[in-house]
Amino acid sequence: MKNLCLLTYLQKELQKPTNKEQIIDFYDKATDDYSFWSKDLNMHFGFYIPFKTSLFTRDTMLNQMNKEVLKRLNIENQKKHIVDLGCGMGASIRHGIANYPKLAITGLTISPFQVEKGNELLRSERGTILNRDYRNTLLKENSFDGAMAIESLCHSGCSTDALEETYRILKPNSTFVIADAFTKKDFKNMNPLAKYTYRGLCESWSLQSLGNINRVVSDLERIGFKEIKVQNIWYRVAPSVLHVPFAISGFILKKLFKKEPLKPESKKNLKGSFFALLTSLSMMNFGYYIITAKK
Repeated sequence: MKNLCLLTYLQKELQKPTNKEQIIDFYDKATDDYSFWSKDLNMHFGFYIPFKTSLFTRDTMLNQMNKEVLKRLNIENQKKHIVDLGCGMGASIRHGIANYPKLAITGLTISPFQVEKGNELLRSERGTILNRDYRNTLLKENSFDGAMAIESLCHSGCSTDALEETYRILKPNSTFVIADAFTKKDFKNMNPLAKYTYRGLCESWSLQSLGNINRVVSDLERIGFKEIKVQNIWYRVAPSVLHVPFAISGFILKKLFKKEPLKPESKKNLKGSFFALLTSLSMMNFGYYIITAKK
């Protein structure tokens, strides 16, 4: 009987999709939902600057996040080629090549849907999206003038192998910029509400885990990155996070009005957005950071 139970358990475990398969399935089927969040298809939160971005116009904050990341890459008006790790539908790429005439950007995503639709939207020979895993890019070493990752490394827990692969493909003295949510504590040290919120966030958005900010900085140093700067920008991000309940309500009402059922992936996306709002309120356990580092 014990062996039979064990066999049944193992069969169920083997049938479970891997984290990578869950991510691909989620983005292949839920990417269209992001058009409701952002007309530019930005798949991240925003960066609020008083009197520069609008509290009521979400895309001004979302595009400001693109600006902040690109600014930290020290691109200026130079002919450079950077890589976008986990580029989604290519919104950050489109923003980059539109504002930097000499810039070329290669985006990486494991979602075939995003590759196809993202390249259709790019319409520029200075921007392209490849179907690659940022932990194993198959790209040449020392080949990029910079790298950015906006809310994408969380899908791998900001893993050491992703950071090592980025270091490998960057040219010496080039810059790596990460904008993402991180934990401040190990899971075991969180309070019960924070643990519940964290589990819900990861399950809803197919995140392997959020990176621990201290561990990630330590990994960057060990790998060889230098001039590492860490900026907690939760107060800049919070205004766009506060749009979540309104966006969720509007999305559901739109579906009800059109008598369209909510896809399972849409439901997960909505739940993930709700848990993201909760994490932003738990400042002792979570933070949103921009990290810059040089090779």
